[in-house]
Amino acid sequence: MPDLPPPLVREFYDRPPVVVAQELLGKLLWRETAEGVVGGRIVETEAYLGGEDPAAHSYRGKNNRNAVMFGPPGFLYVYSIHSRYCMNAVTEEEHKPTAVLIRACEPLFGVELMQRRRGKERLTDLTTGPARLCESLAIDRRWNGWDLTHGKEIWIAADPNPLSTSPPVVVTPRIGVTSAKDERLRFCYAEHPFVSGPKRLRTPSIWPS
Repeated sequence: MPDLPPPLVREFYDRPPVVVAQELLGKLLWRETAEGVVGGRIVETEAYLGGEDPAAHSYRGKNNRNAVMFGPPGFLYVYSIHSRYCMNAVTEEEHKPTAVLIRACEPLFGVELMQRRRGKERLTDLTTGPARLCESLAIDRRWNGWDLTHGKEIWIAADPNPLSTSPPVVVTPRIGVTSAKDERLRFCYAEHPFVSGPKRLRTPSIWPS
């Protein structure tokens, strides 16, 4: 296990979710527990645009469930769906409730621990999809509101040994939403084995500047 890298600073998250969603690709997601440390490279994200986005949990305003989204950037927003969990990084300034869903990672460290938690051996069953990812990392609603910039227990860091050549990034509609389902706000590495959803109908695309 290498020395664990420091967390991304709050300023990283204090930007539009479309920007953060793209720049989270290739970053390392770390989870530290008494059982051990697990980690992986983020390979798929989705941006949620707050009050202008009908698919965002914050679209209809603030409530007990989504309150973290209205707070400062760099905090973890965890929600439950069908008794499973999904995690998001809150973006932009306070009172602007946007976030990025972390959909999938490539497992790199603590793989055996992830396998025990998931009860699965195949690597693509561990962190491919947001609910699987949360189960492998032992993240549930109790971690809602966690500060990702603390650099302990749960955090995101730059890769100290980044890939020499990054895979092409594709932009597609988001997965599993019924509102604004055609919005191209999902970002992932093309043909990557740990990306969730369909893997063949992808065309490399660049987000307009």
